[in-house]
Amino acid sequence: MARETYAALQAKIEKEINKLQKKAEVLQTKRRKPVITSIINSMREYDITPEEIIAAFGAGKPARASGPRRKAGAPARAATASKRAVAPKYRHPQTGETWSGRGKAPRWLAAEEASGATRESFLIKE
Repeated sequence: MARETYAALQAKIEKEINKLQKKAEVLQTKRRKPVITSIINSMREYDITPEEIIAAFGAGKPARASGPRRKAGAPARAATASKRAVAPKYRHPQTGETWSGRGKAPRWLAAEEASGATRESFLIKE
């Protein structure tokens, strides 16, 4: 038997991977059909409209387009919405440095507390 080259072996493996991926997609489609049928039957039984499902599921989110799905085990995408900024709760009177009160206390506050000041004395009074 002749030795296969690396490229030929790689092509063979990729062909097998594609074949298995197609089998997995067919299997997934077969598994989804009874679930969809069950959902449709339940919607008819309880007189639920697709609009009610959209409102309950997404609360205004656009419907998911039928396309390639994320593969099992693939990392989820990072949230696109940015975190909301938190208003500062504490302020150093001399430097003006602030802290929201969340997470680990900043060094300036820890140093002031170590010297005897109370955290409440740095509260921002608006």
